[in-house]
Parts: sequence; C-alpha cells; structure tokens
Amino acid sequence: MKIHPTAIIASDAQLEEGVEIGPYAIIGADVKIGKNTVIGPHTVIDNFTHIGKKCHIFQFCSIGAPPQDLKFGGEKTRVIIGNFNTIREFVTIHRSTTADIGMTIMGDHNLIMAYAHVAHNCKLGSHIVMANAATLAGHVLVEDYAIISGLTGVHQFCRVGAHCMIGGCSAAVKDVPPYTIAQGNHAKLFGLNLIGLKRRGFSDKTIKAISEAYRIIFRSKLRLKDAIKKAEPKVEDVPEAKHFVKFIKEAERGICR
Repeated sequence: MKIHPTAIIASDAQLEEGVEIGPYAIIGADVKIGKNTVIGPHTVIDNFTHIGKKCHIFQFCSIGAPPQDLKFGGEKTRVIIGNFNTIREFVTIHRSTTADIGMTIMGDHNLIMAYAHVAHNCKLGSHIVMANAATLAGHVLVEDYAIISGLTGVHQFCRVGAHCMIGGCSAAVKDVPPYTIAQGNHAKLFGLNLIGLKRRGFSDKTIKAISEAYRIIFRSKLRLKDAIKKAEPKVEDVPEAKHFVKFIKEAERGICR
C-alpha cells in the first residue's frame, strides 16, 4: 500500500493490497477499500463505506457522508461501490437513510464526472456515465449503460432506464424509459437511442422489436394501459423489448412522453 503520511485513517478501516491513499485524505471508521483502488488527495471516505477493487477516486471527493434528509437520525447505513469505477473531482455520494433499500449502491465500470452528486438511497447499475454536475436526488434508480449529461437533474424516486440518454441541462421529473433519448425541462422523449443501441451490438431483430413497442405505446393514441396490453404479446420473445414494456408498466411517478 502507498499511504501518504498526512492521510488520516481510522484504526478499523480495512485496506487491501495495492491501495493508494493521497495527501490529506481521510478514511473513516468501518470503511473497506478493495485491491489497487486509488484515493486522491483531500478526499473524505466517511464511515460505513465499502469500495471495490481498481477504482480511481480523484481529489476532493466526499463519499459516505450522512444523507441530506431531515428524517435521518444517525442510523448506521452504508454506501456500497463496486469495482473499476472512476469518480472524478468534487463528486459527492451520500449514504442512505433506513428507507426502502437501506443503502446507496453503485455497480461496476461507472464514470462519474466532476461535481456530480448521488444522493441517499440511490441505486446505480454498471457502465453508467454521469457527466459534469449531473445530479440524482434521493431514491433514484439508474439502470446499466444509461448516460446522464451535464447539468441535468433527476427528481427523487425517478427511474432512468438502461441504455437511455438524457441530454444536458435537463430536468427529469418522471421515469425515462430504457433505450430512449430524453431532453428538456421538463424532459420529453425524442425517440429511441438507435445509434447507441447499434454501437452496443443490439441485433436488428431486437431494435425492431423495441421500435415496435415504442410505436404502440407512444404513437398509437391508445390509452397507456391499453397500449401496454397490445404491446406485451408482441415482445415476449425479445428480452430487451419485454424489459422496455415492463419498465413502463411498473412506473409509479409516470413516464416521460
């Protein structure tokens, strides 16, 4: 391990082989940091935070601080961060309240750019990009491969679907369905993220099925409940299209239209 002499590390913190801790970093109690993870200068990893292997957390980040929630009473809750994540300067990731999932979770291979914020009880999948100053309010779910552009805010309890892209300076106050492009304040849909799907190797059959489901739900002029009923049998044999319909069917805050 390479630990700078000015770093402050709690006695019960667990640092695995190859961990690097930069100058003036603070590592709190009951913190676990996986192999070959790098913690930059002046970064604070607060109590009850678990970080996986080969992550790179740049300078001036704050991870694991108590949530910005007036209901929080000091309970022992956690931030769990997976492997191979890059977290850039001044990012803030808060630990959870005891509500719903009871922790703040991030998967693997995510890029969280400078000044982004992940609030309490958020659940992020893998291969997500949050650009500069993108902000997630509490209890937000972000599925794999989603892209949230700079200066964009996502309202609490919203869901951001897999492989979707939210444009810059947007405000997502309802769920953003998988595989779509959304933009604006308040965010509206502008079709499917077809270029992104092709780049990630989606087959023509899969893209066609998703497109058909999108057409039925958003362009058929049916009531949403009836459109979902019509779309469901058409996508049974295509898992990605089935997920698209299921995601919309399960929306509780409504969906971007």
